[in-house]
Amino acid sequence: MYDYIKGEVVELQPARTVIECGGVGYEMLISLQTFEFLQGKNQAQIFIYQYIREDEHSFYGFATKDERELFKLLISVSGIGVASARMMLSSLTDEEIRNAIVAEDIHKIKSVKGIGLKSAQRLILELKDKIIKGGGAEGPVLIVDTVEPGVIDEASTALVMLGFTKQNINKVLPDIIKKNPGIKVEALIKEALKRL
Repeated sequence: MYDYIKGEVVELQPARTVIECGGVGYEMLISLQTFEFLQGKNQAQIFIYQYIREDEHSFYGFATKDERELFKLLISVSGIGVASARMMLSSLTDEEIRNAIVAEDIHKIKSVKGIGLKSAQRLILELKDKIIKGGGAEGPVLIVDTVEPGVIDEASTALVMLGFTKQNINKVLPDIIKKNPGIKVEALIKEALKRL
């Protein structure tokens, strides 16, 4: 398994790039996020996902490990292939995708070309809990960037201690946060108690 390729950017188009490393040119399919990252660069390090099927052997390239992890998470969902996942990463940022899934924002997900209602519902159903637990990200991810670090964990821990299941807690917290950006931990717990 290849992790990354580091070398000279010899070709760059919105959907593909060629990186030369050790005299070999590696063609990679990329998202618009990665295209923007590569613009103006002569040298780059691109993280690789190797896609192998009977009739296809391709490299997908990503500017960051986070983008690659999210791509792998997206293609783990039944009905979401590499083309749809790359389209999502071209239409929305990593953070927008995670926030839309956690907040169950079907309209945002459906706004991506090729993603219909059933696919959007499946993405939310299969990935919401994984993303809340930090899946699809290399490092810790704040679900909503307007919430202070630690607020979600603190509220979640308190609610578990009060006897609620993690599964139920993970269903209500993102919705409360979406409607109340910047909410403090005490208010978050009180609002969650009303809904649990």
